[in-house]
Amino acid sequence: MSTSPLRAPMVPVTRQMRAYFAPVDRTSETPNVFDPGLCGLFPLDAPPVPWLDLGWIDNFVRSYDTPTSIVRSGTKALPAVQFRGPIEAHVDFEFRQWGKLQMALAGGSEHMNVLAPAGSAMPGPSGGVPAPAVAVMAGSTASEIVFGAGVSSVFAPGCLIAVDVDYQQQTGFVGTGIAAAYVSSPAAVKQDANYIRRVTFNVGRVAQVTSTSVVLAQPLLGGVPAVGSSAQVVLAFVDREGGSFFQEWSALFVAEEESGGRVCFYYPRLSPSPGAGTKGSGTVGFAREERVALAKTQPAAAALSLRASFLALPGVDPNDGQSVLCYRSYFPAEMAAVY
Repeated sequence: MSTSPLRAPMVPVTRQMRAYFAPVDRTSETPNVFDPGLCGLFPLDAPPVPWLDLGWIDNFVRSYDTPTSIVRSGTKALPAVQFRGPIEAHVDFEFRQWGKLQMALAGGSEHMNVLAPAGSAMPGPSGGVPAPAVAVMAGSTASEIVFGAGVSSVFAPGCLIAVDVDYQQQTGFVGTGIAAAYVSSPAAVKQDANYIRRVTFNVGRVAQVTSTSVVLAQPLLGGVPAVGSSAQVVLAFVDREGGSFFQEWSALFVAEEESGGRVCFYYPRLSPSPGAGTKGSGTVGFAREERVALAKTQPAAAALSLRASFLALPGVDPNDGQSVLCYRSYFPAEMAAVY
């Protein structure tokens, strides 16, 4: 009697999921590509540009809501052809870390920077009249912003700054490097010269102030400041329930292996859809924040997680022209069986 040889581990084991996002070019609707063949060049702790590490996530759920129908033929109406109905898929999870991008993705629409107010500014729910912007000078980079002499009187180590151009009655997508909002008309934003800096993703924390510049702790997400940019101090971030702008991002979710293989889920285009989440086969509303107990004490310390929900938008696979919502990649463990 023969016995089958033992099979190497074929079960991916992971503790948590990790999320990476990259902006979609909204003008051309071009996503950023994750090539599974180059996964070895994608270090999880230092992802390649333009991918951004948004930290660990929990309660990751994917749903595929595309029905499959059949065409029947013959006197007995036997099934002859199978086809897919309207394509739809969703992703839901909870961010365990808070930051500008995490809040923007969980909120779904325009995400605002609260600019430091002028001394006698009228209050506003997303920030009132801000203090004057400081012009950015030539020679600036994504990590060092040059302002000239006197910079220390405006910016201090530890402060946040928004760096972008003045609003000059342009319409369409605005925001250097990453589309942050869509302006339908100058009247919609009251021709506010500071509007783009209110919504820009080009935000950084000042790590050091020199005699003529500030050095940022992390490079600006939108890259080198555009010509004509200015900077203002940011006190906080605010998102809103509502708004007409829909964001789009490419997303990669990685179940990093504890033992065994690695699984990656790549979505070419995800649009935040926070109005509803998925539960079973239905679509339901859900709490926007969740308390997560940190210790079993009374009163228990708790962290707030950000709940996010996304609608998957299609991308085109250049290998065969098929419309695709998600790519699931499996990287087997060394010497694991193929099937």
